[in-house]
Amino acid sequence: MLSVLFTALFAVVFGLAFCFFGYRVFLVLLPIWGFFGGFWLGAQMMALLFGTGFLVTITGWVAGFILGMVFAILSYLFYILGVALVAASFGAAIGAGFMAALGFEGGFFVIIVALLCAVFVAALTLVMNLQKYVIILITAFGGANAIILSALLILGRVSMGNIQSAGNAIRPVLSDSFFWLILWLALAGAGVVIQIISNRTYTFSKEQFQEGWS
Repeated sequence: MLSVLFTALFAVVFGLAFCFFGYRVFLVLLPIWGFFGGFWLGAQMMALLFGTGFLVTITGWVAGFILGMVFAILSYLFYILGVALVAASFGAAIGAGFMAALGFEGGFFVIIVALLCAVFVAALTLVMNLQKYVIILITAFGGANAIILSALLILGRVSMGNIQSAGNAIRPVLSDSFFWLILWLALAGAGVVIQIISNRTYTFSKEQFQEGWS
């Protein structure tokens, strides 16, 4: 019980910070998020491909670590590409989460949908030059998701085992009830509005990113 409370507390603090202040925090730590995004994507693709749980097999760990390192290095060397890669990971998580909520647990169809969502979000980020707003969306929705998950953990609606087996933090929120989905969207919407207003005259530049990691 204590571990659940600690995890829920961490999730809500993390979620609040990202939901409402994520833009400035996100870019400073871009290579780190690149690693975690790549790690999740590699491990989740293996789980969907072989129909196993998230990080249940050695193959999932190896694929996740390799892709995570690739994403981290590319995020460090190429600022815009790093943003696109993390955006792609988030797009894949959204796609896989919605497919799971519809009852599709794995297989090539789910992989294709997840990859299409990943490519769409990454392409939108690059082609439309929407890095700032895509990051705001990612952090607002990701932070809101963490807040909802903390509530679900406290209420006993999900367990740490459920989240690990799902391999997707979005899936438990979508699978529980429409109430949590609506609350998630409302929190994320509030986070987007607050971040846009607070960062109206602030744009994190490539030069600032390089200075921060030099």
